[in-house]
This record gives sequence, structure tokens and C-alpha cells, in this order.
Amino acid sequence: MPTGFFLFYRVTNTLEDNVRKFLLSCVAAIGVVGTSLMATPSLAAKPYPLEYWAAPSFMSNLEVSPDGKYVAFRKATSQKGDFIIEIFETSNMDKKPVRVGAESMDLRNFSWVGDAEMVVSFRGQVSDKIKGFNQGAFKSKLALYSVESGDFKELNADDFSLSLANPLVNEPDHVLVQYVSFSEGQAFRAPAYYRYNLKRGTRNLVLKGNSDLRGYRFDVDGNPRFAVDVSDPMKATFLYRPVGGSGWTPYYEQSIDSPEAFDYAGLVQGDDNLIYVIAHNGEDRTSLWKYNLSEKKFEEKVYQHPNVDLRFTARHSNPYTNPGEVTGVRYFTDNFHTEWFNAEEAAIIRQFEEVIPNAHFVRITSRSRDGNVLVIQNIGPKDPGTFYLFNRGQFSKVGSSNGLLKPEGLSDVEYVKWTARDGKTITGHVTKPEGAGPFPLIVMPHGGPFISETILFDPWAQMFANNGYMVLQPQYRGSTNYGLEFYKAGFIEEGEGGKAMQDDKDDGVKYLIEKGWVDPDRVAMFGWSYGGYAALIAASRGDDLYQCAIAGAAVADNTQQVNYYRDRIRGWQEVEQIGFWDGSVNPIDLADQVDMPLMILHGTIDQRVPLRHAEKYINALESAGKEFTYVELEDADHFLDTLNYDHMTKAYPAMINFLKKDCGPGGL
Repeated sequence: MPTGFFLFYRVTNTLEDNVRKFLLSCVAAIGVVGTSLMATPSLAAKPYPLEYWAAPSFMSNLEVSPDGKYVAFRKATSQKGDFIIEIFETSNMDKKPVRVGAESMDLRNFSWVGDAEMVVSFRGQVSDKIKGFNQGAFKSKLALYSVESGDFKELNADDFSLSLANPLVNEPDHVLVQYVSFSEGQAFRAPAYYRYNLKRGTRNLVLKGNSDLRGYRFDVDGNPRFAVDVSDPMKATFLYRPVGGSGWTPYYEQSIDSPEAFDYAGLVQGDDNLIYVIAHNGEDRTSLWKYNLSEKKFEEKVYQHPNVDLRFTARHSNPYTNPGEVTGVRYFTDNFHTEWFNAEEAAIIRQFEEVIPNAHFVRITSRSRDGNVLVIQNIGPKDPGTFYLFNRGQFSKVGSSNGLLKPEGLSDVEYVKWTARDGKTITGHVTKPEGAGPFPLIVMPHGGPFISETILFDPWAQMFANNGYMVLQPQYRGSTNYGLEFYKAGFIEEGEGGKAMQDDKDDGVKYLIEKGWVDPDRVAMFGWSYGGYAALIAASRGDDLYQCAIAGAAVADNTQQVNYYRDRIRGWQEVEQIGFWDGSVNPIDLADQVDMPLMILHGTIDQRVPLRHAEKYINALESAGKEFTYVELEDADHFLDTLNYDHMTKAYPAMINFLKKDCGPGGL
């Protein structure tokens, strides 16, 4: 197994080695402005090879350096990833780029911190076994890279952990870093914050951490301005420090028993005494408020959406000239929508939307100090993620996250609503395959379950649709984003897992059948994590709505799962998690009632839902004489970004084969 030790290297070849097989043979030159990708089959001919969907993100993390001289991105050099960073000079994008990478560890991401310096993060597997719930087999490292010298400097050591806390836009040669020191077998200590000199490698203390304070926020000059006092186990006290001040002053208190949000959302320009917060303030849905620090009160409701919660504020695209300026607030329904406060920023985005093909969620992700070099990203149902460069008046495409997936083979997504059997309004997203219905349907509930699902480009839904299946992603009760009452309906009386939350999904199926979109005799459920739990419930619920189920990384034993949490949480989180899992239907108790074809997938080093869940459930199925299909994913963790090419190329064909051949009479 990997040891976690890593070596940096500078890539000087042209990547003509034998790892460039299959997927890269389809790509002319990913990541160079003006290049094109080799044509791939249209859906009319046949679905894309499943390997296309398993491909890593070929291009990600595109950023321009502060002076606009360089643009860099993380690039996959093979179908398995093998990530490097490519660094281009914006004045001559045809010039051969600088390529940097790492041995033995996975290059995860980077961030420009100076005109020629970037901080790069790495992650490597150090064990093939987890150490317990949410404890496992991976180790991370951080390093500083200089484009000018070509040298790496490791920023971590065995006795401390370091992370980037804040770029200092007014001090190009400095960044703010967080140090957390620790000793083997001891808990982490309070962090300390230093101003780190990129040129000299020296540091000066800015703030010595306090074990009672969390969530430090610093201004553009690296001055500590906000923190949260957690010394009282029953409440959180929000603190601020005036510009030029030295002491902390409380401005808001919140009981840990409260489910309401109170989230810092930015400074109000021109008044150091006012901040923006996204908060409930006694209402069902969150709003954007102006909050008075010295008077400790909500002053003005700036914006509230009539149906959904607000998600976060938009900030000015130029962090150097307008650092931290709030330019709008965003909410999500069928897409991210922005209520703009800054007309100029809104106009810039609208102009890019007019020229970008299949524009959906368009945003500026990086901008130079002088404002003349911009990176723009689009992502949506017909675009897995494309990056563009606006370079001093010239607009061009840089590349795509996955150029193998052409728009003509991707599906539209429609935002739908239906009425559950108890009268509650439920929303969902339907991914539509090509052709005329009614279609076979896959119901794909999100994990969590108490999260807000944001569907921009969903590779699983698109993969199923590309193979002829309609996909429903229901936002069942218990999902966040739709107000407190809707969220609490998943667990506040008792856990509704396997009960009303399951009804919401089933009622969505019936709605699509009534619309004539879905063949009632060809319906399946596939989910991951809580979604896998829901698939196990569907398999044993005793109705005839589904023909089969696929459960990935599923919570199969509620008691086992909730025992991970009992000693770790308190307050409202305890009400949520303990109340839900203790009160919901337990799949393992119903294993003998499974009455349809069932596939189970699980990773061997899943840290969030350990493999023991699958093992116990399989034993229960075998004891009951039930048939099933089991796919074990070696060295797979729980979350999507930990599932690699090998995991996907094992899981995808197994799932499609199962659906077509084993899902009910004649297959799905």
C-alpha cells in the first residue's frame, strides 16, 4: 500500500507514454485554447461507452494568476486520473506549458497565492482499512510551488497541519496560513494564524488560537474580524472585532437546540457596523438580512424568495479591486438564480450567457488584478463543465471537464412538482432520454438525507438517460432548501425514513405515470448512502411499484449507524440524526421481505457507512434464502469524489447489465 510519502516532479515529456490509452486517444489535446475533441457517437447511433462516464474530470480548478500572466488548471493525463497542473502564459497560449505533478499521491487542487506562486494540495491512501467511523485510510499534504524557480516546498510536517486561510490581495508576497500543531495520540490543538512570506519562507504571528473559539474570519488585510465562542456547550456566541480593535465583542447568540440558520454572508459596503447574514429570524424560509453588530439586531430584510431558502451571496468577480463585495444573493430551483445588487456584474454574466453554447449556470471563477483576464465556467445538463478565457478582449474556449460527452448525447432536465398523498408539495428533477415515451424510470433519491440537492450536471442521471432511462431525483420531505417545516417533516415527530419520505418518492413515480412519461411496468430505484437505504426499503416494502432496486453504500442497519453518532453530537443535530434513525424503518429487519431483484454495491474503505452494513445485510438475505447481486468496490470510500475510474468501470457495467437483464420480467 502507499505510505503517504510523496515526491514532487516537473513533467517535461509530452505525455506520449503508455498510460494515454483509450480515453485520451479520443482527445486531440485537452486543455489548449482552440483545440477540439475527436467526434464521438451521437445518441441516435448508440449510447456512449460506459468508460466515458467513468472518466475523471480532464480539466478542473482553472485559475488565472493575480497579475494575469499565467492561467493554470488541474488536468488528467490518463483515464485513471494521474493528475498534473498545466501552466500557460496567457500572452502565448500556443507555447508549451509548464507541467507539474506528484508521485505516489493524488494531486487534488491548487490556488494561486502570488503572481508566480501557488499552494498545491495532495492526498494519498496510506492504509487499506479504516480506523473507525469517518476515520480512515488517507493522508493529505500541502506544498508551495514557484513557477519562476520550478521548486516545491513542503508546508506540512509530522507535528503540524497547515492550510491556506486567506490570500492577502494587498500584499502579493504574503498569504495568511493556519497552523494546527498536534502530537501522536493527542487531540488537535487550537490553530494559530501567521502572515507567511512567499519569497522568504518566514512567518509572523497574527493570531494565537483559543480552544474556545471557532470559525475565524479575516478581512482583506488579514485582520481577524469574526469568530464563534463555543465555550458554553449549550450555545454558540458570535463575536466581532472592530477594525483596528483588539478585543472580541458578542453580537448574536444561538442555542444549540435551534434548527434556525444564522450564517455570515459578507460585509455591507460603506458601514463597518453592518454585515449581511442569511438567517431564518423566526421565519420558515431564510432571508438575506442586514444585521447591526453594535446594536445586536436585524435591521433590514434585503431579499426572501417565496418558495425556497437562500443559499449564499455572490461576491464581486474582482477580489483585488472589490474584495468581498456582495453583488447578489443566490437560490436554487431548476438552476442557480441570482437576485443581483450590482448591475455591472449582472450585465457581464448576461453577455457571456449570450455567447456560450448551452449556457446554464455561468459564472466568473477567476479574474486578474487589473480585471482584464477572466476565467468563465459554464455547467448544466448539456455541458458537464466548460472553461473559457476572456483575455484582454479576446474570448476563447480553453477546454472541458469531459469533452467526450457531447451535448447531442446529453439530456434535458425538467423541474417538476407533484402533490404527495398527505397534500404536501414535493419537487423533483426529471432527466429525459431521447425519443418518445413512455420510458423505463429510475428513481434516484439523494443521500443525506438532510441536504439540499443541487442538480446542474449529474453524471449518474445523464449516464442512465443516455442508456434510455428516464431519471427522477425527488426532493422529498426532510430535504433542506424548502423551509424549516418541510425539513423537519422528515423526523420531527418520528423518523419518516421508510414511511412518508418513501411515500414522496412513490407519489412522484405515480405522477410521472399519470403524465404518460413512464411505463408503469418498468420502474427501478437506485440510490447511494441514504439513497441506498431508500432502495433497500423499496425492495422490501411489499408493493408492486418497482421491478428492482440497486442500493449503493446503503445504511442497512439503522441501529449501527445511529450508534456512530450518539456520543458525538448534541442539541438540534442530535434531535435530527438520533430522532431520524431511531424512528425510521430499519432495512435489516425487513431483509426476509425482499420481493424483487436486488443489487448491492459497497466500498471496502467506506468511512461514512462502513462495509459492515453490507456484510450484515447480506448475511440476513442469505439466512432468508433471498437471491441478490453483490458488487464490492475495492479501496472505494463513500463520497463521489473518492470513486475512481476503476470503481466506475466496475460499477457502471454491472448496474446497466443488472437493469437490462435481471430487473423484473424481461429487464427494465
